[in-house]
Amino acid sequence: MSSFLAAAPAQAGQHVIRNDGFFPDIDIDAALSAMRQDGTVTPDRLRGALVEAVLSINGCLQPWRLTQAAAGHASLEAVPAEKIDGKSAHLHRYLRAVYCEARAGLIERYRDYDATAAGDSRAEALMQAVEDLRRDARWAVSDIAGRPRSTVALI
Repeated sequence: MSSFLAAAPAQAGQHVIRNDGFFPDIDIDAALSAMRQDGTVTPDRLRGALVEAVLSINGCLQPWRLTQAAAGHASLEAVPAEKIDGKSAHLHRYLRAVYCEARAGLIERYRDYDATAAGDSRAEALMQAVEDLRRDARWAVSDIAGRPRSTVALI
């Protein structure tokens, strides 16, 4: 027996998530494209995952943000950094951290989507992707804050 599961097209025009003023707003359409979401995630769940990711990344960067604000920098883009493709390296890394964190959260929540043996096998592979996404998010935060990237494991 074969089956066909049609994924809904990704929905454009979902607007923007307003951030705190220091960190940039998140364009949901741009996030959808960058995260390579296929439309199986509802717009409300996508928005929720992005909001949670923003809260998490903003929290991780809070001490650094306070230091930058004390130095007179009113926004992330005002903090001196190398410019790549016309934008601050900090901006690129912030968006990467948010997108990776949101994608990891979505994968974790959709793990039980397919309860077959094949689905369980695929879920195990996706959990490795979750670990990679969370690592990439933490590395982006470390890069912004000027901390070394380090992974320490006790054996």
